[in-house]
Amino acid sequence: MPVPLTTVSDNYDIIVVGSGLGGLTSANRLARCGHKVLLLEYHHRLGGLATWFKRKGHIFDVSLHGFPYGMVKTCKKYWNKEIMHSIVQLKNIVFDNPQFSLKTTFDKENFTCILEKQFKIPRTTVNKFFETVIGMNFYDDQTMTTRELFEQFFPGRSDVHRLLMEPITYANGSTLDDPAITYGIVFSNFMDKGVFTFQGGTDKLIAMMTEELEKNGVTICTQAKVEQIIVDKGRVQGVEVNGRTIQAKAVVSNSGITNTIHNLTDRDCYSSEFIERADKIRVNNSSCQVYFGIKDGEAIPDVGDLLFTSKAEEFSSDELLDFNTKSKTFSLYYPKTRPGKNRYTVVASMNSRYDDWAKLGENAYAVAKEDMIARSLKDLEGYLPGVSEKIDWMEAATPCTFNNYTLHTKGTSFGTKFEGLDISRSIFKEVPGLFHVGSVGIIMSGWLGAINYGVIVANDVDAYVRS
Repeated sequence: MPVPLTTVSDNYDIIVVGSGLGGLTSANRLARCGHKVLLLEYHHRLGGLATWFKRKGHIFDVSLHGFPYGMVKTCKKYWNKEIMHSIVQLKNIVFDNPQFSLKTTFDKENFTCILEKQFKIPRTTVNKFFETVIGMNFYDDQTMTTRELFEQFFPGRSDVHRLLMEPITYANGSTLDDPAITYGIVFSNFMDKGVFTFQGGTDKLIAMMTEELEKNGVTICTQAKVEQIIVDKGRVQGVEVNGRTIQAKAVVSNSGITNTIHNLTDRDCYSSEFIERADKIRVNNSSCQVYFGIKDGEAIPDVGDLLFTSKAEEFSSDELLDFNTKSKTFSLYYPKTRPGKNRYTVVASMNSRYDDWAKLGENAYAVAKEDMIARSLKDLEGYLPGVSEKIDWMEAATPCTFNNYTLHTKGTSFGTKFEGLDISRSIFKEVPGLFHVGSVGIIMSGWLGAINYGVIVANDVDAYVRS
């Protein structure tokens, strides 16, 4: 259990600021290496966007909608087998839009069959495409865009582009005009063995991670907002938290990279060249969600685990971000998702721009949320006729909600665009002892990306502290 800030030591080897999956993983790895670690989270709950909330007997997962098979191997190696064994496959992924409707297990073998038989793409072309994306690395050429990649293999086939791109845009906020490697690395991860989720819900996962952290000796404090990362004589010295100074040899910021540079530290800590590059970082888009709870004793049929739905004629990154987008995903949670709880919930998710919501006045904001709920319910009725009569709770979240909850710049759900990765990876060269972990560069986003990045950064911190 988290401990009061008043009870913790004045000095640690490493302080981790923020408890998203990257921060949790870094803290766990560093504690396993024998370091004295303090984890500080300003919210009352760990997890960052990997979180949940309860309403009227329902448990709504905010971001537990699907991740690649790599999570199985990663959790086994860097967390524990109990967490690994709770990961299960989602085998019924649905696409429904004006260009095509289909069901898939979302793996390479099934996608190859669909592209060949339904979309009439020669198998040799499909195989060449898969070979190309599977071979991509983050240090590859960044000049080719995803749009150019698709045109190279599937020229003029907007339907194929939609099949390949739409789920990844929901997964990490990437667009057709981002570097192709930001698409290829993530897509090939999913194509390994399909889409998976955590059986038991996010609350169970974070509880298991918390137990592992405590077993490894991490001191955890919640409701502890870090006001400043202290830098003196060119090196990190610790943090100011709730008016108190705590010293450390190194600080790992799991706050956003832009927030770390512009709010938690003094810009004078960095070289002018570094600040010039940091000022060019673009934050990725945010999200809107609508949560539907089904009455106790009622049930809904299994129409799929994850539904990618749209009424837009063709895929467009701009359309997905439109304030009144016609595109959304539905994540359906059946009792099998939370064994022992015979309840059903549905979460509608849409990509969104923070500025569209932040500029609204109080009344306009409330009306817009109600309109979004009504549109989402209408669309849900298309897949679950009569579901309105079974719902006893509806609630919406916007980019402003996520900004308030996570303190992420503009409520971003997916960190930064690609240029943020280099800044995140090089910040410790500017300020010795200062490290960053979190969603950056599109590649290091999502649950798998965040955890893997947490491992990478933990290795850097361990080497620095030992030196």
